[in-house]
Amino acid sequence: MVEKANILDEQAINRALTRIAHEIIERNKGIETCILVGIKTRGAYLAKRLAEKIEKIEGKSIKAGELDITLYRDDLSMKTANKEPLVQQVDIQHVVTDQKVILIDDVLYTGRTVRAAMDAVMDLGRPAQIQLAVLIDRGHRELPIRADYVGKNIPTASIERIVVRLHETDQEDSVTIHE
Repeated sequence: MVEKANILDEQAINRALTRIAHEIIERNKGIETCILVGIKTRGAYLAKRLAEKIEKIEGKSIKAGELDITLYRDDLSMKTANKEPLVQQVDIQHVVTDQKVILIDDVLYTGRTVRAAMDAVMDLGRPAQIQLAVLIDRGHRELPIRADYVGKNIPTASIERIVVRLHETDQEDSVTIHE
C-alpha cells in the first residue's frame, strides 16, 4: 500500500483530542459518573491522553480502563466459536453499573470492534450509558453504530486504509490514508 495523503499531524491530533475532552465534559456535565475505556492498542493510548487532558481541565482525575479485543478482520485466526472477536483482557478496575462508559478507539470503520467492546462492557455490569469517541470516522458501517465524539470524519473508499500512528507505539503522531 502506498501513502496517498497525510490527514492529521501531531498538532492536529492534539487539537482533536482537546476538543473531544471538552465535549465529553460538557455533554456529561462533568466527569463524576464517567469511565473512559480504551480499546487496545491505540484506543487505550488515546484514552490515556484524553484522561490527562480532562484532568487538566477539571482539576481531578477521571476513572479509566482498557479492553483488549482482537480486531475483527477476515484474516483473523483467533475467533470464538460463534465467529465473534475474542475478548482477550478486560482491565477496568471500576464498577460500570450506573456509570457512563465512554469507549475510545482510533478508527471507526465497520462497527464490529465497537460492538464487541460493548458486549465486553455489558458482561461487567449495566452501565447507565455507553458513548463512543473515535479519532477518525471513515464510514462504511456494517452495523448501526455511530460515534458521539469524532476527531475527524474522513470519507474513504473501501479499498483505502487509514493508518494511525501514535508516539507510544510508532514514535510519531500521524494519520494517513494508504491505497
